[in-house]
Amino acid sequence: MLSSGISSEFILILVARVATFMLVVPIHESAHGLMAKWLGDDTAKREGRITLNPFAHLDPFGMVIMLVVGFGWAKPVPVNISNVKHRRLGYFLISLAGPLSNIIAAFIGAGIYVLTVYAGLAHFDDAAANENAMTVISAVMLFLRYFVTINVGLAVFNLVPLPPLDGFNLLRSFMPASFDRWVWQNYKYIAGAFVVFVLLCSRISEISSKFTYVISIVENWIWFALLKITALFV
Repeated sequence: MLSSGISSEFILILVARVATFMLVVPIHESAHGLMAKWLGDDTAKREGRITLNPFAHLDPFGMVIMLVVGFGWAKPVPVNISNVKHRRLGYFLISLAGPLSNIIAAFIGAGIYVLTVYAGLAHFDDAAANENAMTVISAVMLFLRYFVTINVGLAVFNLVPLPPLDGFNLLRSFMPASFDRWVWQNYKYIAGAFVVFVLLCSRISEISSKFTYVISIVENWIWFALLKITALFV
C-alpha cells in the first residue's frame, strides 16, 4: 500500500510531470533536431541538442511551469533554415516534429495501459482506485493515465502560435519575411504577452478549461483508437 501522507495522487502527478520532463522533453527537442538533420541542417547535432540528456534542453522557467501546471517548454532547438532545401516545408516539418513526438509518447503510454489490462494484470478501473487504498498496480495505472494526459497537454500547449512555442514556428512557415521582421522588432512585447498568457492559463479557469477541453478530445481519440486496434487482435 502507498502512504497517503500528503496525497498519493498529488505525488503521482508530480512524478508523472518529472518523468515527462526527464524522458519526453528530450525526445521532443531531439525530434526537432533529427528532423532538421534529415532535411540537411546539422546545427542541432553540432550543438549537442540531439540527445536524451534532459539538462541539455533545460529552460529553468519552462521546467518550473511544467512541474507546477503540467505544461511548459524547453530551450528552442537551433536551426539554420538556409541549410534546408525546401525551406517552408522544411520549417513546417521541423516544427511539427516536437508535438508529434508527444502524441506518439501518449500513444505508447496508453498502449502499455491497454496491454496491461488485456494481459489480465490490471483492470480499467484500477486507475480510479481510492487513494487511501491504492496498490502498486493502481499507482502504475494512474501514473500511465497522467503520463498520457501530460503528453497530450504538452502537444496542445506547444501548438499555441506564440514564441517560443512550436505553433509559432508552424505559423512562420506560412508567413512572408516581413512577418519575421515585425516579430523580432516587437519580440519583447510578444514575449511579455506569452508570459501573461501562461499565467492566465494557470489562474483563470475560463481559459484553462478551453485547453482542458481540447486535451480531452485528443486524449479520448487516442484511447478510442487504441481500444479499436487492440480489439482486432484479441
